[in-house]
Amino acid sequence: MRKFLWTWLAIAIAIGLTAWLLPGVKVNGGFFALLLIAAVFGLVNAVIGRILKLLTLPLTLMTLGLFSLVINALMLLLTAWWLDRLDVDGFLTALAATLLISLFSTIAQMIVLRGNRRN
Repeated sequence: MRKFLWTWLAIAIAIGLTAWLLPGVKVNGGFFALLLIAAVFGLVNAVIGRILKLLTLPLTLMTLGLFSLVINALMLLLTAWWLDRLDVDGFLTALAATLLISLFSTIAQMIVLRGNRRN
């Protein structure tokens, strides 16, 4: 349960950093808005994203995994469509945002997991 909460926090921080860096991504609200966006983004990826990834598996294999970035960008756009607290300007912005969110959340999770191993 603790790992889940740390992962959720890492994704929220990654979304916040991405919104700070990319002018086409805007978060309306504070920290709790980031937590809500991270939760909805995680649920969208867990449910709809997995179905899409399964259906597009041949295309993903033909592009050596690059099509999964397109699916992640679509999931971010879907999250922005559902939530008023997240604004993403377009598909290319969503594509860049998903790359940054993946990078930042991976770094944050590595830091958190390293800190938890010491305790």
